[in-house]
Formats: sequence, structure tokens, C-alpha cells
Amino acid sequence: MDVELRQLRCLVAIVDEGSFTDAAIALGVSQAAVSRSLASLERNLGVRLLRRTSREVSPTGTGLRVLAHARRVLAEVDDLVREAGSGHDRLRMGYAWAALGRHTPAFQRRWAAEHPGTDLHLVRVNSATAGLAEGACDLSVVRRSVDDRRFDSAIVGLERRLCAVAADDPLARRRAVRLADLSGRTLLVDRRTGTTTTDLWPPDARPATEETHDVDDWLTMISTGRRIGVTAEATAHQYPRPGIVYRPVRDAEPIAVRLAWWRDDQPPAAQAVIELVTALYRGD
Repeated sequence: MDVELRQLRCLVAIVDEGSFTDAAIALGVSQAAVSRSLASLERNLGVRLLRRTSREVSPTGTGLRVLAHARRVLAEVDDLVREAGSGHDRLRMGYAWAALGRHTPAFQRRWAAEHPGTDLHLVRVNSATAGLAEGACDLSVVRRSVDDRRFDSAIVGLERRLCAVAADDPLARRRAVRLADLSGRTLLVDRRTGTTTTDLWPPDARPATEETHDVDDWLTMISTGRRIGVTAEATAHQYPRPGIVYRPVRDAEPIAVRLAWWRDDQPPAAQAVIELVTALYRGD
């Protein structure tokens, strides 16, 4: 069964315009072409879609249902065409938990000033590629190495690792903590997108872990004092919250911030984004 877009357009045009003649005018084709397209659609579907009298054309019950689907399909196709054609005037940048931390407002302002022809949209998607694999963005901010060969990436900055604890936790009174201070606690981790694993600790001193999949749940659990978290510095800037204190982890390696994109489809604006974000992390 082959249902073609032109057949669906003919069906919608006939109903909207009220006649085959007016549908042909609206579509810029002959009336015979409209009749053939509708006949082919009815034949392919094996149902009658329209009632035709000398005075009017109206959908059958089945025709109404098919018409509703046809409108949705055509709208999706129109969206697809707009999406494919917007690559040079819109940039969707995905992130999982925190975008660029304290640099996010400056990045947005400088991008708008320096690239007024390309609208920037930040999109939060809690997945391993921050929405890239799902098609939700053109470029994504990730804080783990991108091992999938479908993607390419560039390191644009480094961030400290911070420990997140409840405000009344004894660790909150310190200016900084060490990994050994956390080994006896229960650590909340997001295995899909998080930057923290027990590999940070020696095998005989690793903390217990509990899994979470959302930054708001992570913060809520930590605020109770029963759990702690270790995260990138950007999280503290993006999610300051009463009852939560962030402290640097003195002996933990910093986290590399990467921008990632499809290897065979680099966005035209990618290089400009890399240069601007790198400059922000350098303090330029």
C-alpha cells in the first residue's frame, strides 16, 4: 500500500474548498488530477472517503477519521521541512543537568550580540548525549567522554568537582572536603548523564551509591541530609537551593566540559560556539 502526500493534500483540499474544482485551483493542478489522486487514495485504503452529490462533497465517517490523520501527517511534514531549512538561523543547544553554569547568561548575551542572525535555544534533555542522539538539539554540552563514533566533540573548559550536602551536615562547615571524607556516606548518582562514579575512590574506600535520574530529585534527597552528591561546578550555579551547600572536593580531578555534535552533520555555527565558550571558560 502506497499512500502519497499529494493524495492526502488532495483530500484535505477537497474538504476545505468544498469541491473538486476549487481544490484543483487551490492546488494549482487540473480537476482531473484531483479526481485521480482521490480515487487512488480510496483504492489504496480500500474505503470510500467522500460522498459526492451534484451539490456538495462531504466526508464519510471513515473519511473524517482519515482526514484527521491526513492533517496531522501534513503538519508533521511541514514541520520537518521548516526544521531542515532552519539550520542557519536557529541553533538548539542541549544539556542534561547544567548548561554552562555561571557562564550561561554571558554566553546567551554575547551570542545574541555577535550572531544576531542565529537564534539560540537551550534545551534540557536528561540523556547521555543531552538530546543529540534523540534529535532534540544540534549541539550539546556534555561532561563525559563521547565514545559513540557517530559523534564528534571538543573540550571547551574545565570545572571543579563539588560536593553537595545538606546545610546542617557537618561537612557544610568546612571550606573544602576530600574524597576520603565521603567514603562512608551514600552517594546519589545518575549513571546515564552524571559525572561521578565510584572509580574516583580507591577500591577499598568506595561509598555506597543510590541512583537518581533527575536533578530536582537529587537536590531534594540531599536536602534531607541522608544522601550526598558530587557534581560539576556548573550545577551549583544553575541550581542554588536553600538547604543545600556546595563545597569543593580538594583532591578530585576536574571535569572536562565538551561540546558534541553529529560527526557527519556539524552545525554551521559549531565553530563559533566552540570559540565563544572556550573564551568564557578561559576568562576572556
